[in-house]
Amino acid sequence: MSQEVPEEFRLLCMLHNIGATKWEKSLSIQEISQWTAMETSSIEFHLQKLVELGDVQPIEGEGVGKYHLTPDGIRKVLTLYS
Repeated sequence: MSQEVPEEFRLLCMLHNIGATKWEKSLSIQEISQWTAMETSSIEFHLQKLVELGDVQPIEGEGVGKYHLTPDGIRKVLTLYS
C-alpha cells in the first residue's frame, strides 16, 4: 500500500535538494518555480503553510520575498533517510 506524500512535504524536499537551506541561499517564488516546474500560485499556497509550520523562513532580499528552510524544515526532510 503506498501513501500519498503531501504537496507541502514534496516542496520542502525540493527546496532542500536545490540547496535553499540557509538565508544566503534563499530563493524567490519565481526561482523556486524554475527549479521545480511548479506553478507560482501553488508554490505560494504551500509556502504559506510551511511558514506557518515553522519549516520555511521568509526573508526580504533585493526587494523580493525569498524563502529557505529552517533547521526544523531540514530535520523533517532528513526523516526520509532514517
